[in-house]
Amino acid sequence: MPKGSIELVNSRKEEILNAAEELYQTKSFKDITLNDIAELTTFKRTSIYNYFETKEEIFLILNKRQYEAWVSDLEKIIQNNKNLSKDEIAKNIAKSLEKREDMLRLMMNHFNMEANSRLEVLAEFKAAFGNSMKTLNRLLEKFCPDMEENDRTKFIYALFPFIYGIYPYTTVSDKQKEAMDKADVGFIYHSVYEITYNSVKMLLN
Repeated sequence: MPKGSIELVNSRKEEILNAAEELYQTKSFKDITLNDIAELTTFKRTSIYNYFETKEEIFLILNKRQYEAWVSDLEKIIQNNKNLSKDEIAKNIAKSLEKREDMLRLMMNHFNMEANSRLEVLAEFKAAFGNSMKTLNRLLEKFCPDMEENDRTKFIYALFPFIYGIYPYTTVSDKQKEAMDKADVGFIYHSVYEITYNSVKMLLN
């Protein structure tokens, strides 16, 4: 742990995370280096190791932020509505994920991020991930009171693996489109909202 107050340490961590987040808007995960991140901070690359051991740790905590933001959106759905139909539940969950493009995109590198992070960093992320499951369960408890606990569990364990695969189906490069055309597969565009709405509605029914 570097010397300095807790406030300073947290401030430095936030600076690193913000730099990584900014880079992620224009570059892919594999193309971003610690040098790139350091160039957007007020300190050198070697100083980053005082706070994160790997690039993967930085992005895992960045995704933790995304999960926390998603949980906040789910909480607002719970608090701001008295009743919701299954169709309205599907629409609200779809809207909440539509705002989390970085989270969906980061999931494509999730295995590497988890494998190359320290246990304590991984546990920190898993706490946020677990909270998203618990919050979604509370949403179902409130708006689907006739839904048994076992059915809520089945819904959650069907939805979360699906979430991991949304991004590749909603973002396709020109090269991928050309390859699909040559393979006579074709491509029909579906937004994050559309694919989530249809899938959640199907799972609820």
